[in-house]
Amino acid sequence: MAGLATTPATAGAAGTPAASAPTVEEQRLDKDVPREILRRSGFDAVAAEFARKLDAARSPAEACRVVVREGSALWRRAVDRVQGRGPAGGDLSRDDDRPLYWARLAMTREVRTWQPEFALTEAQRAGLLDKLERTSRGQTAIRYPHGDGIRRVLLTGFDPFTLDRDIRISNPSGATALALDGTVIETADGPARVETAVFPVRWRDFADGAVERALRPHLPEVDLFTTVSQGRVGRFDVERTNGAWRGGFPDNENASSTGTVPVADPASQPQWTTTTLPYGAVTDAETGRFPVYDNTSVTEIPAGGTQPVVRPDGPTPGSAARAGGGGDYLSNEIAYRATLLRDRLGLGAVLPGGHVHTPVLQFGAGNTDPATGAVTDPEFVRNRLDIVAQVRSILVVATEAGDPTRTRG
Repeated sequence: MAGLATTPATAGAAGTPAASAPTVEEQRLDKDVPREILRRSGFDAVAAEFARKLDAARSPAEACRVVVREGSALWRRAVDRVQGRGPAGGDLSRDDDRPLYWARLAMTREVRTWQPEFALTEAQRAGLLDKLERTSRGQTAIRYPHGDGIRRVLLTGFDPFTLDRDIRISNPSGATALALDGTVIETADGPARVETAVFPVRWRDFADGAVERALRPHLPEVDLFTTVSQGRVGRFDVERTNGAWRGGFPDNENASSTGTVPVADPASQPQWTTTTLPYGAVTDAETGRFPVYDNTSVTEIPAGGTQPVVRPDGPTPGSAARAGGGGDYLSNEIAYRATLLRDRLGLGAVLPGGHVHTPVLQFGAGNTDPATGAVTDPEFVRNRLDIVAQVRSILVVATEAGDPTRTRG
């Protein structure tokens, strides 16, 4: 049985390379907080059940079927829990995104450390991990109804991050993705179906094209898209401009990356991309308790210059990006990649799309110390629910303000 190994295994069947050690991200599973979150959500048995099914596989093809089936089931289970279907499975509030995150890591650790009785190449193991990541993040489950009677909205969220600062952290963008996946929002122009997916906070996945692979099939068929992430304290921001620059802040694997955002066909890569979300309508509307801003600020190196300059009103001609409105981390990068893909698909003039930053999700005033604090509290839950509800309201406003005459590709 694969179990919950935390050290490299010895080689199994002839021709099978030794299993890899768990990643930095997976190693955090052994801490008390992840174990408590999994136990209190009822997701603590997910990895062991997955390991038993994986150990029953007798070929790489059979293992692949197990991974796809169980990864997809984890996504459905997380969505169902957040949306109130089935048993809550514990005393952790249903709206919590963290059980999905930690259960997924427990499953990827099983695959990474697994030693089957048959030969499994490094490439085949990597393929299993890729399929597990994509299916358990909802990236392969995006489905819209046929016909023109309902509009189509695509939203993405993120995993929790900065876990070494506070391992209890939740990400309201991931919680929003779980809460809205497959739901229908009512707008003045009729119903709109929302489909969602979640992305990792890892530089390497973005460099490998994870965003483009997930979004390319769907941008031509949707009426609006927005990438969402956690941003500033006490406010929402609609990010006007995205920059082609990585600032190097460590990701969930404690890896850094600094330089131009790596994309296909870099020769045609712009320094900046721009939102086509209806930011004026969104910022003018009453969508919830947090203020919503049209954020136009960027950091650039002006044409002919050498030093970064903050521009409150956006980039100047010929400048090099050093931070978009959403900064120089993966929130800026997913916005840059999604809007660049929109433009490269020829949809920039007709498809509303861009990035929304949510407020930072904060614990209650008496629960701010990661070393001694509880994994949840009433204010923490209220804040997350309010943020999710406000994102939903923002989607309604943005969908109503979009172009209802757009013809899908």
